[in-house]
Amino acid sequence: MRLFALRDYRYLFSAQIIALFGTGLTTVALGLLAYDLAGPRAGTVLGTALTVKMVMYVVIAPLAAAYVGRFPRRTLLVLLDVVRAAVVLALPLVTEVWHIYVLIGLLQAASAAFTPTFQAVIPDIVTDESDYTRALSASQAASTMETLLSPVLAAVALAFMSFDRLFLGTSAGFLLSALLILPTRIPNTRPSAHTRARDKATAGIRTFLRTPRLRGLMALNLVVAAAGSIVVVNTVNYVRDDLGGSQSDVGWMLAASGGGTLLAALALPRVLGRIAARTVMTTGAAVLTGGTIAAVALSAADLTTWTGTAIVWAVIGIGMALIITPTGTILRASVEPHEIPGAFAAQFSLSHLAWLITYPIAGWLGTNVGLTVTWSVLAALAAAGTTGALLLWPRHDGRQTPTGPATHTRPAPLTDRSTLSKAA
Repeated sequence: MRLFALRDYRYLFSAQIIALFGTGLTTVALGLLAYDLAGPRAGTVLGTALTVKMVMYVVIAPLAAAYVGRFPRRTLLVLLDVVRAAVVLALPLVTEVWHIYVLIGLLQAASAAFTPTFQAVIPDIVTDESDYTRALSASQAASTMETLLSPVLAAVALAFMSFDRLFLGTSAGFLLSALLILPTRIPNTRPSAHTRARDKATAGIRTFLRTPRLRGLMALNLVVAAAGSIVVVNTVNYVRDDLGGSQSDVGWMLAASGGGTLLAALALPRVLGRIAARTVMTTGAAVLTGGTIAAVALSAADLTTWTGTAIVWAVIGIGMALIITPTGTILRASVEPHEIPGAFAAQFSLSHLAWLITYPIAGWLGTNVGLTVTWSVLAALAAAGTTGALLLWPRHDGRQTPTGPATHTRPAPLTDRSTLSKAA
């Protein structure tokens, strides 16, 4: 592939994959660390830690995207990787719950600055428009693969070692990512149409607010977060306490959700060539709503079976893929080419804002009032997001050109087969 013939992109993409898997392993290990320190209240600890993470992403990511041009980007990326490696190395040494919150705040502040910086670098290295589209798709595919493989790798590793060793591997991964970035040639920042930092930080969000399909996407972000929080926050306590499973079993149950995500993601390119993205994504929202209701039924009826839980978790994974996988295509077709980085940065912040709402619900309510009530609240949020997406995203919101995404300001409906097949 011509894209991977670009040396600098190849190095940066490799660094991204390593960092993604490091982040995934940290998430699994963090849940087990919370359980080790807090036992039955692990959901509260994990929910709070992940809330801190989302606050950092929502607040820092837009500011980083606005101000990153003032610093040497290669040096900044390397420094952020080193910071992440040091923080992760310190996590297994904590003895108090509040230590987790402080370290997670530092870790996610670095990650929140790293992501928009990395995204801003790619279009300067991959200058061909078609290659840039492929680069965005490759990054999305890497994130999908990480969702599946990180829990699997964690489950296998936990069969032979304690969870604190996962932090050591993650720290080494961040250092390797820094070493891969060092030899890359990253050019200076290109001038932006938005000269003020505030304009840079808010340009993408303003685009979301004025574009019907992107307003629908914001509602779909809530659906993903509501269902995903059940898996991310509550799996540890549910598997360890209700199912009586081991540390490794936690990883395998998370892998069940990731497996559903991967299966759906592999099937979607052909589906998106025939069915409108709106239909696929709203179907995903319905699947996620159904998955959360099924989780409520499992808890309410006390049907704590391995098979039933794995099926529900896999259904949630499938629904998440139906929404997340077409998102990049939606963003690219809804904005002008020079606005693509801003749109992706806005989606990064807005999607994490949804998780900022649902993580505390899953963690704090799950510990204090039980999983049945908590999952009922999350199911209601998923249903509200699904309804909102159907109302905010009209069936026909523009015209589509026959050869590619629309280049005018009015958004296109993304129903053209050739365009979607090419983008996928």
